[in-house]
Amino acid sequence: MTCIYLFRGERVLLLYRQGGRVVNNVWTGSAGGHFEEYELNDAKACVLRELREELGLGPENLDNLALRYVTLTRINGEIRQNYYFFADLKENADDDLRSNEGACQWFSLEDTHSLEMPFTAKFVMEHFCAIGRYTDKLYAGIGNPDKVEFLELLER
Repeated sequence: MTCIYLFRGERVLLLYRQGGRVVNNVWTGSAGGHFEEYELNDAKACVLRELREELGLGPENLDNLALRYVTLTRINGEIRQNYYFFADLKENADDDLRSNEGACQWFSLEDTHSLEMPFTAKFVMEHFCAIGRYTDKLYAGIGNPDKVEFLELLER
């Protein structure tokens, strides 16, 4: 799956996802979803398609689009891989956004700590608030039963 977090200054747009078959009744990134077969080797294409479908936005509305986190978790024998992108909403883009997947709301980063989120997303946001927002590094996270452990993913 892919996910994108949109920022306007120190605020992040989150989605209270409703009616999803995997993620439901929790706060998630601004947009995201499952890969189509033709996107399996292109997470950026997947997240941009989801952004267009769910919020009506394209790359022309974004600055600083970057893949920042990749997480792996194992649930019921299935390995789940998530790609987390972050971007700034351009100043000229409307920030009164509506999603066909649930209710959108802008939050300060400090307010995200108390929100109900999917397991890896909660730890991604905690890591981003503490460390990730001060760097441009890519992190890999491995989900264990009670937490996600992050390492910088270096190029070989």
